[in-house]
Amino acid sequence: MTNDQNSHLIASAFDTCYQRDYHVKSPELRRLYENAKRDQWNAARDIDWRLPVDLDEGIFPDELIDGRGVDCYERADAKRKAEINVEFSCWRISQLLHGEEGAMLLCSQLVDVVPGNDAKLFQTTQTIDEARHVEALSRYLLDKCGGRIYPVSPNLKQLFDYLLGGNPWFIKTIGLQLIAETFAVSLFRLLGETVKDPLLGGICRRILSDESRHMGFAILSLPEEIASLNAAELREVEDFTRLALDLVTRGQFPREAYEKVGFNSSEIGAIRSARGGAAAGNEAAHFRRLFRREMHSTIVANLNRVGLLTDRIGGYLRELGINPETTSA
Repeated sequence: MTNDQNSHLIASAFDTCYQRDYHVKSPELRRLYENAKRDQWNAARDIDWRLPVDLDEGIFPDELIDGRGVDCYERADAKRKAEINVEFSCWRISQLLHGEEGAMLLCSQLVDVVPGNDAKLFQTTQTIDEARHVEALSRYLLDKCGGRIYPVSPNLKQLFDYLLGGNPWFIKTIGLQLIAETFAVSLFRLLGETVKDPLLGGICRRILSDESRHMGFAILSLPEEIASLNAAELREVEDFTRLALDLVTRGQFPREAYEKVGFNSSEIGAIRSARGGAAAGNEAAHFRRLFRREMHSTIVANLNRVGLLTDRIGGYLRELGINPETTSA
């Protein structure tokens, strides 16, 4: 197997914990496992794939499309704006798809490395969940969007390359269930409520029902481990948390989508600059503000719940424009 745009090899090394104590040690995790079994759904059967997708109408709400207010976008007619919408939307859905694929691989590792049978049982269900999400999102892009699957973004690739390559279970859990899933939950909720396409809205709502449960694993499993770390170990975890926060919350820009619709480098630069300026000045569209507010408040709340809202992490959050003093703003 050779590396190409659609695959690459990661050298992985981790210790497998062969658990043979079958008593229930964590009733909360066992309850999460029971909920996961109860709430399984079938991506082939429980989604109405007969629904048509009208690409001429776009997919995401126009308020979420980068470029609004920039000359090259505003000059476009309705048909071209719909094309921009579709390519932008497919780029974003592609990143969600690649994230779900990475999560599936990572959860399969977590079955090996997490201590305790209750955690292992739950991670088997999350592996199945992530496989189902990959199935649904890839089928949507392949069957309904003409195969528009964009390459993985550099940020997402860097995060999963690091997590899949090794690291103890709690680092993998912080990166995936605590930080990446927080972003995913906020985005899937936003899309489930606002997308123009009913089929994608239904898919997002189905996926969201699983993602909230995945965040629950981090909240239940991490506090005791974080509390047991010595000063040097905690500092390493803080450094990784900063990296993961930066990769997930910054630098995701769909340049390939704008190249696909024919924008030149200067025009793409103007769109990127306007996007950054709007975010920094809190002048983004209503939907984007709602997404950022929910994501930021959830990140702060979850870091606090697991014991990672330290002074250093608080400083990192401020650098990212996230207020660590509130979970409701």
